[in-house]
Amino acid sequence: MIEARGLARTFRSRGRTVEAVRGVDLDVHAGELVGFLGPNGAGKTTTLRMLTTLLRPSSGTATVGGVDLLADPVGVRKKIGYVAQGGGTAPECRVIEEIEIQGRFYGLSKADAVRRGADLAKQLDIGGLEQRLVRTLSGGQKRRLDIALGLIHSPGLVFLDEPTTGLDPQSRANLWEHIRSLRDEHNVTVFLTTHYLDEADSLCDRILVIDHGQIVAEGTPDELKAQVSGDGVVVGVPTDSVAHAAEIAGRLPGATEVTTADNTVRFRVPRGDTALPELLRALDAKDIAMTSIQVQRPSLDDVFLAMTGRTLRDAEEGHHA
Repeated sequence: MIEARGLARTFRSRGRTVEAVRGVDLDVHAGELVGFLGPNGAGKTTTLRMLTTLLRPSSGTATVGGVDLLADPVGVRKKIGYVAQGGGTAPECRVIEEIEIQGRFYGLSKADAVRRGADLAKQLDIGGLEQRLVRTLSGGQKRRLDIALGLIHSPGLVFLDEPTTGLDPQSRANLWEHIRSLRDEHNVTVFLTTHYLDEADSLCDRILVIDHGQIVAEGTPDELKAQVSGDGVVVGVPTDSVAHAAEIAGRLPGATEVTTADNTVRFRVPRGDTALPELLRALDAKDIAMTSIQVQRPSLDDVFLAMTGRTLRDAEEGHHA
């Protein structure tokens, strides 16, 4: 569905050249739900804009939906759906008007647009809202309407840009089910950008991580987590024992990344469950009282930290600070 080779984009800013995207290679196969992750400034948005014809690449090639991106951008637009982060609905329009207008943009007759809109409204749980003004819809209902508009022309590939940003947990979970159904029940290929790592972990068949304009990791969520060496262990001890406890932890077989805070020691070991008995015996032998302990399997945030040197949350907060 998507094949890009050497996709790049440069900008001129204050007299210098900025390489926003530096030779991205990526493949998305029919029927996949692929997540695209990266901190702000990494090239994620620029790549998305190129693939959706909103920005012309400086170099490289790509086919999207089987159509050459550079030679036939209009053909690409006919093949894809695009749901922008901020949505594109008019608050004072009725839902049915938005659906009809979007359908007419794609060449559907009024009757076909209304019929297709009714089918999508049923699929996305916004049936019965056709006469409501868009501004009266809840956040979750608006995002489902945005997705309906992106699917009005029955594309085989849809781009969802931060689809659940700003939604409450219940609305996010509800929208996840609808996104899954696009793949599972309607055979739509989904290219999803998100800042929520739990969302990528739960939804995506495969994940691409971009940083500094290049793909730095790709694979299934489990494959990516397997690249992070071992389990994370967090041990609580009295403040005056932290340094000694860290020394003990560092001597455990395979222990890495030993760090300390006020009253905690953090480290990684290949197997947290087998390392704990040895750690407990060593602490007890030195009369160090353990106040708490946690063993954490690698998460996508650990992957992100390993690949980019920062967590995705830190990257986002740093950008907005």
